Amino acid sequence: MSRSLKAIIFDMDGVLIDSEPLWKIAEVKGFGKVGLDLTHTDCEETVGLRIDEVVEMWYRKVGWEGKSCEDVAADIISILIEEIQDKGQALTGVEDALQKCKAAGLKIGLATSSYQSIIDAVLTKLKIGSYFDCVHSAEFETYGKPHPSVYQTTADQLGVSPMDCLVIEDSLNGVISGKAARMKVIAVPEKSHGYNPKLILADQIITDLNELDLEFVKQLFN
Repeated sequence: MSRSLKAIIFDMDGVLIDSEPLWKIAEVKGFGKVGLDLTHTDCEETVGLRIDEVVEMWYRKVGWEGKSCEDVAADIISILIEEIQDKGQALTGVEDALQKCKAAGLKIGLATSSYQSIIDAVLTKLKIGSYFDCVHSAEFETYGKPHPSVYQTTADQLGVSPMDCLVIEDSLNGVISGKAARMKVIAVPEKSHGYNPKLILADQIITDLNELDLEFVKQLFN
């Protein structure tokens, strides 16, 4: 079966918006309300996971009283949205990359572990919502990344075979998710984390979205 590039699906956090440092602030503050003294390094363990899965993981590890996991997740999301509204910035090359994909006639999707309320805050802050043919959150899937379902559903909504899609991701969990969905994957490692050598699983690694070369990408599908 021949493959060809028909759609590009972007992750959001660490790919479109410089939000990973903001996530760390929100998690440290949110978990601090129930007595957990997390460091920014602790937060790096869970990059790419849904926030409900992050909260449940820490609850299983250390536990707390006074608030449910749902309450803690809601606190973190509320803090994060405030941080996005105050400090959110697009990462290098985002708008140029989106314009390049649109001009090439490709369908453009967004598939993220972040909840819909966070997506809405990001797209409003960066003013890039009009570029996307489909926006989908793993909030609406049974499993978050590294499970492939968020990418599979996004491809379905775009009307494109997963095998004709390129994913752009920053985290190892996201790269695994895209590869498990049978998509080609480009990794743009997030700058505030230590480099993860396992990102070599991606089909290409680039420094920022200014390096997105659609002619090279098309060759990945040959």
